[in-house]
Amino acid sequence: MSFRGIRQSKFRHVFGQALKRDQCYDNIRITKSAWDSTFCAVNPKFVAIITEAAGGGAFLVLPLEKTGRIDRDAPLVVGHKAAVLDIQWCPHNDDIIASGSEDCTVKIWQIPDEGLIRNLEEPVVDLVAHQRRVGLVVWHPTVQNILLSGGSDNKVVVWNIGTGEPVVEIDIPDIPLSASWSWEGTKFVVSCKDRKVRVFDPRNGTTLKEASTHEGSKPVQVVYLKNGNFFTTGFSRMGERQYALWDENLTNMTIQEIDTSNGIIFPFYDPDTSMIYLCGKGDSVIRYFEVTDELPFVHFLNTYQSSDPQRGIGWMPKRGLNVNSCEIARFYKLHTKGLCEVIPMTVPRKSELFQDDLYPDTIGDTPALTAEEWLSGKDAPPILISLRDGYKPTKKSGISKVVHRTAAGNQSNQTNASSARSALLDETAASQSGTSAAGLPVVENACGTALPPGLDIQKLFDDVRKLKIIAKGHEKRIKALEERLETYEDSKEDEEAAAEDDSN
Repeated sequence: MSFRGIRQSKFRHVFGQALKRDQCYDNIRITKSAWDSTFCAVNPKFVAIITEAAGGGAFLVLPLEKTGRIDRDAPLVVGHKAAVLDIQWCPHNDDIIASGSEDCTVKIWQIPDEGLIRNLEEPVVDLVAHQRRVGLVVWHPTVQNILLSGGSDNKVVVWNIGTGEPVVEIDIPDIPLSASWSWEGTKFVVSCKDRKVRVFDPRNGTTLKEASTHEGSKPVQVVYLKNGNFFTTGFSRMGERQYALWDENLTNMTIQEIDTSNGIIFPFYDPDTSMIYLCGKGDSVIRYFEVTDELPFVHFLNTYQSSDPQRGIGWMPKRGLNVNSCEIARFYKLHTKGLCEVIPMTVPRKSELFQDDLYPDTIGDTPALTAEEWLSGKDAPPILISLRDGYKPTKKSGISKVVHRTAAGNQSNQTNASSARSALLDETAASQSGTSAAGLPVVENACGTALPPGLDIQKLFDDVRKLKIIAKGHEKRIKALEERLETYEDSKEDEEAAAEDDSN
């Protein structure tokens, strides 16, 4: 009888330890949306969390160091007209974040260096091509100003942020649920509601590969691995949760059942260590695995266990981690009761020296190509940086200013998609007139449209200010009523429990 023994791995003893409550972010009105999203995005500078908002969509942006109890009146990003469904930070500029919303738009926001001091209402770029809600935004990993969006109109759009126009619009058979770019960004993969995974060419929209994955009817999530393989999470026909590994031709290499819970599992992939972390919605655990070339290819390492279920989860890029404490991952776990809990994942090492084997060169914040170079057919791997001396962000300039244009001619015959492209980035004009004193993009009206006679701008400003005060008052009343309702429900549960004890 052969004895295989325990598989050796330097990540076998990785452990998670949540920080104390005062080092986390508390008192946040986390969104109650039923959309399957992580609701949180993190970079080395800010943490962004989608919040519950009355009469529109909003998300909170906090500097990482601003921990503790968050003021209920903290400034928000509030430009969307309906609920925000997905957010993602730009990998090449820590001040830029993209958001997709139920109002059918994608907006690009520039956060001030010191964080928000008042509500941010005006995006620097407004992208409109979808006819239904946008639930997916994913930045290109190596190219500047290229963004992918997916909407419930069964359409995936690749955008050039520098011009504000689509590079390609791809019609797919069903709603896109997740997307991931390849290592060099030459292809991207999309999982759809029809349980199929499709690989596309991002420049011309050609479908390169297509295959059915998990047999269950619930959503599938997919990640493009560094070696060209695919990792998916989904459900079996009987409702068990599964993960699976597929080769570059979408041929199954391994598939494994996890448990029988019903929450969607979000995979987070670290290409430096080949580790995958599985975070299930509504779970109180985070499972982590190592992907290798040895059978069975996906090796279970360990589990981080806690007592509270997760409403959403954020994932810090490698350049934002503390290399001095051998931290190899950091999660920002959203609780249902308004807490964003910080959970570092650490490899136990006695030495205080830099650990070369844990921190190979990782993806930096410098794009390998411009959008124009990429569109001309060039490809390049990500530019890597060493973390030996810590991460030092490179200097970034803001996005070029937005110029609003109105197309001439018969506008009644224009479709919504074409009229939506009225908000374009005019790089030539930006180079001529520059930016505002605050360093933010200057918005001009290129049409030269005159204001209506007799329009009192000051009165409009006053009316808007009054409405904001009224809305804030309503929000406070809603909060008070919610707290009263929660107290009433708790007391009712206590009474029912006492009555049950008496009857026994």
